[in-house]
This record gives sequence, structure tokens and C-alpha cells, in this order.
Amino acid sequence: MSHQDIYWHSSDGLRLHARDYAGSIGRGLPVICIPGLTRNSGDFDELAQWISARGRRVLALDLRGRAGSDHGKPSRYRPPVYADDVLALMREQSITRAVFIGTSLGVLVTMTVATKQRGAVASAVLNDAGPEVSREALDRIAAYAGKPVAPMHREAAVTYVQRIGQSVYPRHGQADWEASVDRMFRQGDDGLWVLDYDPAIVRTINPWMLRLVRPLLWRAFRTLVKGAPTLLLRGETSDILTRELAKRMAAVSPNVQLVEVPQVGHAPSLSEVESREAIGAFLERVD
Repeated sequence: MSHQDIYWHSSDGLRLHARDYAGSIGRGLPVICIPGLTRNSGDFDELAQWISARGRRVLALDLRGRAGSDHGKPSRYRPPVYADDVLALMREQSITRAVFIGTSLGVLVTMTVATKQRGAVASAVLNDAGPEVSREALDRIAAYAGKPVAPMHREAAVTYVQRIGQSVYPRHGQADWEASVDRMFRQGDDGLWVLDYDPAIVRTINPWMLRLVRPLLWRAFRTLVKGAPTLLLRGETSDILTRELAKRMAAVSPNVQLVEVPQVGHAPSLSEVESREAIGAFLERVD
């Protein structure tokens, strides 16, 4: 096994899960990976093994309501609560500072951690999200995220992930779609496959609420980049992090480096050569 499973408890009593890739002692700050809205720690497996082999410890989290973590009250599926869960893990593991890698929702959680505990985010990789998101992009995600999906045979699950992901990952082949099933689904006792998250996590993604909190998110982003070197990754065809928004974010501080990943939408899988090279170079210089 490339990792160990570790567990901790949230302030409201949920049992939460993370994958722990040990790395080597004394080879830089640990890395904390936070996935997107409906995703989980499995998304970071290849990247975490790659980073761990270079000496750093990596913790890849399942946010509450996903994969190995308990489901919670729908009203508490929010970035401030997720951030508190991350900080609880850091206390449990005696981690005071870490490099954060966040994808999509994980970007918002990373920014929130930076506002809640000064210095906890030593540096950050923000993967294809920022303080704003268009109504059109949210509508696209809402078309499938959180919708009831009946248990299915594996072949149907492969077809499902290919249908929702083909425009995002045009370079994916059959093996990539098969691997996506293993990350996004779990197999039940009856042999059928089901999506591995609580559908209620989507209820708090409200376009009007996101518009209202936009100034707070920009403030959180500025707080983050003021104190932490930041690598901003953007998928070339992303509708979540538009090119115009990415440029505005990069202009906030010289601490922000913007890298665009070609031929991919929202969000880069971080297995792309361009993503891996950018992250590797970034980690070499952040501590």
C-alpha cells in the first residue's frame, strides 16, 4: 500500500478520513491536498506518491460527506466548516504549517484556512478556481452534481464518467475513464457501483450566495497570497477559472505565479506533464 489511512474527529463529532503518504523525515513541509466538490482523496493518489517519493509527507483529505469520511448535516457542508476540519487534522498531527494543494472547492477551503489561522498555509497550489464563478459554470455542474444516480454495473459507470468528463479531458483514453470510476465510485455488497459522496453536499452551492460572499472571497485570496507563495493553475478551456479572472488574481501580488495547462478544462487532474512540472518546480523553492 502506498499510503496509510488515518482518522480524526471534527468539533461536531464526525469521524473524518485522510490518506497519509509518509515521505522522508526532514525533507520540507508536509503537503495537505483538498479535493473538489464531489471528489475525494483518491484524486491525489498519483501526485501524492510522486511528492512523497521526493521526501515530503502528504495528507490527502476526504472532506465530510465524501468517501471515507462521515456524512454530516447538510447545513454544515460549507468552506468555513471544512476549514475547521482541516485545522483539527493539523492539530491532531502536530502540523503547524503546510503546503496546501486545493482543487476547485479545495481552493476556497485553502483560502479560508489562511484567514482562520495565520501562517497555517505556508504556500499554496490553487487548482482552477478563485473568488468568483459564473452562473453558467455553476449551472453546468448542477446538471449532474448531487443528482440521483442509481447503482450501476461498472460498464455503465465508465460510460457515466466519460459522458460528464469528455469535454474536460479530451486526451483521456479508456484506461483513464476506468481509473476515474475507481476514484469517484464505490462498489456495494451487491457488486453495483454508486457515487461516493452525500448528494446533500451540493445544496449549499447557491449562485446568489456565492455572489454575496464574493468580496469576502477576494479578501480571503488577498490574505492568502500576501503571506504565502502561490501557484495558480488554470485549465486552458476552464469555465470555472476564466482566463480574465486568472489574470486578475495573478495581478494581486508578485507572490502569484500563473500556469495554464493546455487541452484541459475544469479542473486539471494534476497528472498532466505541465501540471507536474509546475508543481515540482514550485515545491523546490517554497521552503
